[in-house]
Amino acid sequence: MKEWFSKWLGWIRVISFLGLLCGLAIRIGDPLPVETLRHTAFDLYHQSKPRDITPLPVTILDVDDSSIEEIGQWPWPRTRVAEMVDRATADGAVAIGFDIVFAEPDRLSPPQIARDNPGMPPELAEQLSGMPENDDLLAQAFARSRVIVGQATVRSLAGNRAEKREMVDMPPALIGPDPTPFLLRFPDILQNLPALEANAAGRGMFATRPDADGVYRRVPLVMMVQDKIRLGLTPELLRVATGGGTYAIRTNDAGIEGVVLARQLVPTARDGTVWPYLTPSSQSRYVRAADLIGGRMPPGRMAGHLVLVGTSAIGLEDFRATPLGIPMAGVEIHAQVLENIMAQTLLSRPNYAIAVELVLTLVLCTLVIIFAPSLSARLLISSSVVLLSGYVAWSYFMFHEHRVLIDPTFPVLATATAIMLISTVNYLREERQRREIRSAFGQYVSPDLVDQLSRNQGKLTLGGESRQLTLLFSDVRGFTAIAEEYRDDPQALTVLMNRFLTILSEAIMDNQGTIDKFMGDAVMAFWNAPLDHQEHAHAACHAALRMISDVEAFNAKRLRSGTRTTGRDGHRVHPLKVGIGINTGQCVVGNMGSDTRFDYTALGDPVNVASRLEGQSRYYGCAIILGQATAARVSQDMAVMELDRIRVVGKEVPETVFSLFGHDGLRSQSAFQGLILRNAEMLDAYRAQDWDGADAALSSLPAMAAEAGQDLDAYVTLYATRIAQLRSDPPAGDWDGVYASTGK
Repeated sequence: MKEWFSKWLGWIRVISFLGLLCGLAIRIGDPLPVETLRHTAFDLYHQSKPRDITPLPVTILDVDDSSIEEIGQWPWPRTRVAEMVDRATADGAVAIGFDIVFAEPDRLSPPQIARDNPGMPPELAEQLSGMPENDDLLAQAFARSRVIVGQATVRSLAGNRAEKREMVDMPPALIGPDPTPFLLRFPDILQNLPALEANAAGRGMFATRPDADGVYRRVPLVMMVQDKIRLGLTPELLRVATGGGTYAIRTNDAGIEGVVLARQLVPTARDGTVWPYLTPSSQSRYVRAADLIGGRMPPGRMAGHLVLVGTSAIGLEDFRATPLGIPMAGVEIHAQVLENIMAQTLLSRPNYAIAVELVLTLVLCTLVIIFAPSLSARLLISSSVVLLSGYVAWSYFMFHEHRVLIDPTFPVLATATAIMLISTVNYLREERQRREIRSAFGQYVSPDLVDQLSRNQGKLTLGGESRQLTLLFSDVRGFTAIAEEYRDDPQALTVLMNRFLTILSEAIMDNQGTIDKFMGDAVMAFWNAPLDHQEHAHAACHAALRMISDVEAFNAKRLRSGTRTTGRDGHRVHPLKVGIGINTGQCVVGNMGSDTRFDYTALGDPVNVASRLEGQSRYYGCAIILGQATAARVSQDMAVMELDRIRVVGKEVPETVFSLFGHDGLRSQSAFQGLILRNAEMLDAYRAQDWDGADAALSSLPAMAAEAGQDLDAYVTLYATRIAQLRSDPPAGDWDGVYASTGK
């Protein structure tokens, strides 16, 4: 069990698991590229399905470009702002929040004009100085309504003023652990004039921090300013509008859970921020400030509404980049956050989201690490696409149906990295296996076949498989005389036989055959293994014909290189003659042997028959003998002639044997066709025990064979002798024409 587990685990899985742990550590650290990729995916979700625009009691009182053109340049006199507050209140606004800070005295206030112009007539200066301050008039307008002043956070100590003013303390109720370690912190704020602050019903921060790419995706509802907990402008406006009661912060060990406003829990991220679910910018939210002041606004337009005062004027540069891919006025972002809270449509990035993503990354990568090394490339790719597409679809479903943000990028990226790593290792492993296969088979099969085998390793079943093969055995005729000639020079004999066997090997491998083994001067080969070959019988016959022709050319070359009888090596030239037996049948082929030594070979009765057929070639005087199964496959397009029906040594079932003379060109010649017919007549007469008819047909065969370019002298002599014997010693009455061979 331990050995199996060690083998299964393997170094690639160990490395992959270590890489997975490193990946999880990277995600926990959340470097900028990982965060940016995650945010980009969330933006794509947001853009694919923005929030639907629905009527909600939220209005933006907009100091837009057309209002500035009509009323005058900004900043307007505070009396104009006071007029806006009074008119909005009179129209029924529940509460008014300012996305504007009035931090400096109004320079258009009459007393301020007198102070700024010491050269004006004393009477006019005295008259102006006696008039009320514009800021006091605005403070009085605040007191007549419910106004929330905005306070701007200062992000660094370098932005602090030399004179600091303490904020009004507004402590919340705390539910759970201390929330301050989780909250965003700002060192100071920019406040409004003291009179305005004193007459306001509430004070809210407008503090938005863009992400690293400059996009404003999150808005803090609650934060730390001057080491005090403060609400943002939007939740403060809602708190005041619903009665001005105390708000609460609910916390757990992972961070902030949410802020309780008007008895409603507004869920937040662990740092107190929310992810607003935005709609495209809509003019239905806006009322032009000039229309309100000029009395052109429809009566009751603001009745029951929460009003946010801000600007969309281009020159005032209060536009922010949003996840929708388009800039939006800052005041409209505040308005949409307010709508999200009221309609409970905020996007949710819960505290457990990271844990879910880490677990899913672990599960997905573990599945890949376990199964990928043993899968084919096609199955790996298809299963990976299904697996990762399913995860991304689930992530989008959570956004689409539940507004929950689950990162689709890191688990997919981590899993894809694991897939690529394992695929690369699989590729390298397959390349190594191909090299091993080339090394194992390169000396026995053609290079083309080795390449096919290395690309289709699944077609090689180690240990043995049942296949229909065509088998070829070849042997040298008269090898004893050749060996005798070289008895004193075995090295020369080795050189000669190597050259000879090379010729045979090339003929086999060029016809996609597999060389099983060399047995001295003999060769065993087969076709249709290890890879499929539909025309394996034809390929074996073509190889056999080429072997005969190449050996004849080799003999002629040996004669040309020496004298008529003596070769270049000084030895007498004995022409090399080859006998070949070919048979087709069902065999077992594979790696046979022991654990330490095995060969790729074939076993079965057709193998034995092919070997016996090769031995019969010497008796019939034909170079190539075919078994009946092989002949049946090739007789329609190759020159094949039936020889006999014999019972070879060790076999009870008779075998009809044939001779192969050539290709289709020879078969189609009329001389060869006549030879085939006359031979068939001879065999029919022979098997019918018509000895006279057999002799008559036999006597004409040599001339007809010569006309067809063949030599059947040995064949004719064999049958003439056999017929003579049968004349003198007739066979039994049940004789079936089968000749029992006694030679191997």
